[in-house]
Amino acid sequence: MSGTAEFEEFARARIPQLYRTAWLLAGDRHHAEDLVQETLAKLLTVWSRIENPGAYARTALVRTYISQRRRKSWGERPTGEVPEVVERPGDPELRMALQGALAELAPLDRAVLVLRFFEDRSVEQVALDLGKTTSAITTRTARALNRLRAVLGDDAQLIAL
Repeated sequence: MSGTAEFEEFARARIPQLYRTAWLLAGDRHHAEDLVQETLAKLLTVWSRIENPGAYARTALVRTYISQRRRKSWGERPTGEVPEVVERPGDPELRMALQGALAELAPLDRAVLVLRFFEDRSVEQVALDLGKTTSAITTRTARALNRLRAVLGDDAQLIAL
C-alpha cells in the first residue's frame, strides 16, 4: 500500500475522533472542522517519518488549537445563517453550561480537561501529548477542575468528570 493510501485510510478512520476532540476544544463546529483539516495537513507533510500517527495527530490537534487561540481572529463568529438545531441525547442545558464553562478556561487548561476526561487519556499520555511533565498535568488538571466548578456553580454537582 502506498504512503498516500495509508494516510487516506488513517484519516478516514480517525476523522470522527479528531473532530470530537476538536469540537470539545473549540466549542464550535466551524473551528473544529478547521482544526481537523489543519491537523491532517500537518500530518500528511510528515507521514513517512512518524512512528505513531495517532499520537502525532492528537498532539498536533491540541497544539494547533492552542496556537489558534492566540490569534486575534479567534473570537470572530460568522452569523450569516441560523444554525441547525440537532437533537442530541442528554440534557442540553447541562451540555451548554459545560461548553460555556470550558470556553472560559485558558486554552491549555481546556486541552488538559478534554484529553483527560473526554478522551479518557492517562496523565502520562496527556503529558507526552502536550510536552509537559506528569506533575504539571496533575496540577493543571486540579486547578482547571476547580476553575470549572467555580464557573459552573450549582451545575458542577451534576457533572461527574
